[in-house]
Order: sequence, then structure tokens, then C-alpha cells
Amino acid sequence: MTTPSDITIVNPRIDADTAALAEPPAEVLTAGPQPPAAGRARTVIPSAEGVEVGEKRQLHVSTAEDRFNLWGALAASAALALLLFGWFAPLTGGVGWAVVAYLGFVGLYALLVSLRSSRQDVADRVMTVLLVSAGVLLFAALVFVVLFALIRGWSALAHANFFTQTMQFAGPLDPLSVGGILHAIVGTLIQISIALAITIPLGVATAVFLNEIGGRFARFVRTVADAMTALPSIVAGLFVYSAIITLVTHQRSGFAASLAITVMMLPIVIRASDVVLRLVAGNLREASYALGSSRWRTVWHIVLPTARSGLVTAVILGTARGIGETSPVLLTSGVTAVLNLNPFSGPMISLPLQVFDFVKSPEPTMIARGFGTAAALILVVLALFFTARLIGGRGPGQLSDRQRRRAAEASARDARRMTETAEQRSNPTLQEPPA
Repeated sequence: MTTPSDITIVNPRIDADTAALAEPPAEVLTAGPQPPAAGRARTVIPSAEGVEVGEKRQLHVSTAEDRFNLWGALAASAALALLLFGWFAPLTGGVGWAVVAYLGFVGLYALLVSLRSSRQDVADRVMTVLLVSAGVLLFAALVFVVLFALIRGWSALAHANFFTQTMQFAGPLDPLSVGGILHAIVGTLIQISIALAITIPLGVATAVFLNEIGGRFARFVRTVADAMTALPSIVAGLFVYSAIITLVTHQRSGFAASLAITVMMLPIVIRASDVVLRLVAGNLREASYALGSSRWRTVWHIVLPTARSGLVTAVILGTARGIGETSPVLLTSGVTAVLNLNPFSGPMISLPLQVFDFVKSPEPTMIARGFGTAAALILVVLALFFTARLIGGRGPGQLSDRQRRRAAEASARDARRMTETAEQRSNPTLQEPPA
């Protein structure tokens, strides 16, 4: 009996091709390296003999020449500025000296680098110096603002009553041991909470509409959001005053101030969220649609979690804009020295408005309270930013401890269920009779 393995199919054309591949012509063997034949491929490692290897370039390590160019340009520019302001030119002023010294430093540094480097290397070094200088200048300005507010207001911040009392029983001539800004802190937190409760869902929903739906109306909405980004804050305050206070409530309140803050925060949150949602890869949406998910489930479970950290940054930018507004709050919330917990009735002061009310007084104690209030505002903003980073700082796909525990428990339940199902299928006696 003949089995399938004993059958041999003879094809002269295939045999000829196989023989040609197995025995290449002599001219191929003598012509030097040739591509390996099909079915006989092998890896050939080229020889490194005779190949010159250049010196390894250290990207993050400065050489002695780089340090000499940097510090030499600094010393020469400072000396040149001193000569110009002290001897050769009728120039005065510290700011002017700093500007002349910096320009001289950039020029001298480019000259020193060009002595032993190419044109491209000179441009690279000069741009590095400009970018680092911009970062240092920005950080120095931020540190100066924070330290100036803390130093000028330390005399008020050193008293515990500054955070636990109100100005109800304190006057301009009273010492710093009397009165505080508790009512302003509470008013700020209430107003910004109401503004965030309105801004976050409305702003994120608008950004989702602009990216996921689009259309002609989306262009109009994006244009309006762009125009409202540059809206003066006093215009927002006047709008809320004429539309809400004059026609509806007939009194200044914390809720009216929250609406004015919302008008200022909303366009920033919309534009920042729009940019963030555009960065979500389209492949993620396509994969979700390929698995049978709907558009809104894709947005809720794919797009928004992927852009979570960017959306938190958008909310932080909007909060930074709204929490420091003074002019719209001045028109809508009113000034008071007592604690008001009801945002719908009576005036409710905030920290920026309290700073304005303090520093316009000629008394040194009131000015110290004003700088102390400004420092407290900075601390409140930092606390809000830190909280927002804790909530949304994780990247896409990163689970919290609670979410990881839930996923592990769900996996254990699935494993037990599959094990029981396999045992029931292997043992028919364990199968339950149909109902």
C-alpha cells in the first residue's frame, strides 16, 4: 500500500532550478562578495580593521574651553559695560548697564566660540545661551515676586489671627495682632469653586464638540472662544453687573462674582482643552470604533482619559486667570469686613479685592496686611495647583492603587469562573440540569 509520504512528484523545471541554486556558476564564485542564494542566507560581520573611529563626543559635559569662553565673555562684558557707563559714554542706570552687559556678553561669547568652531557650532552655542538666559530671567522674576510679597507681608503673616479672624472688629489704626483675612479666604474658595463647577464641564464639553463633531457651527464657536480670550476683565464685570445684578438679583453677591470669573476662565479652558484633544492619536479612536464602540463611549473611555493630564493643565491655566481677577469682582461681589457663607445673598469679598482694599490705605499696618494677603493668595494658588496635579497628574494608562486592586480582584474572579467552567465541561456529572 502506498502512503502519501512515499509519493514523489518529479518536475524537471523545478529540479533544474534547484540545481542552479545549489551550484552557482564559477564566474559568480570568483567575482567577489555576492548576495547569498535563497535558502542559504547567513549573517556576515564586516571587519573593523582599518576603519578610523572618531573621538566620542560628550553632549552633557562641558570642556575647559567651553568654560573659558563662557566666563571670559562674562568678565569681558562686565568690564566693557563699566567702561561705557563710567568713562566713555554718558550712560547711567542699573537696568541700562545690565542690558549693555548682556548684549556685550552674547557678542563676545560668539566671537570666542568662532575662533575654534564652525559657523553651525557658533549658532548652536549662541541659541543655547539665549534660551538659558530666558529661562533664568523668567525664574528670577517669579522668585522676586514671591519673595517680595512674603518679605513685605511677613509682619502680618507671623500672627496666627491673620488666618483665623476677620476685619469686622479691626480698624486701620489697630495693630496686626487684631483682625485677619478669614472672610477673604473663604470667599475666594467659594467663588472659585462655583466658577470651576460651571467652567470645567462646559469648557471640556465645548472642546469635545469642536474636535469630535465639528462642522460650520464649530468654526463659529472656535472664533468666539478665540475672541473671548483677549476680553478685558472689566468688560466681563460690566456684563454680569448689567445682566445679573441690575435685572435679576438687584444686589452684589458671591454668585455674581463667580459668573464674572467664569466668563474670564471659560475661553481659556476651551482653547487649551481643544489643543490637548487634538493631540490624541487618531489610531486610538479608530481602534475603538473597530471594536464596535460608539462615538460617545470612545470619547468617555479613550479620548478623555488619554488627555487627562493636559485637561488638568487647561483647568489650572483657567484657575490662575480667574482666581486673581480684581476688576470684575469689584463690580459684582462688593466689599465687606464680615464672613459671609451664602454666595447668593450679600457682598462676599475675595483675596484680590481684599489686597486692593488694604493697599489703598496710607496706614503701614494696612499695607502690611495687603502684602500678607497677596502672599496668602499665592499660597492658595499653589495649594490648588498641587491638588490638581495629584488628581490628574498620572499619564494615560496609569492606574491608581484602588484601580489596580479592582483590576486584580476582577482578574481573580474571571480566573475562578473559567476554572469552574472547565471543570464542569470535563465532568458531565457536575453539570446542572436545564431549568
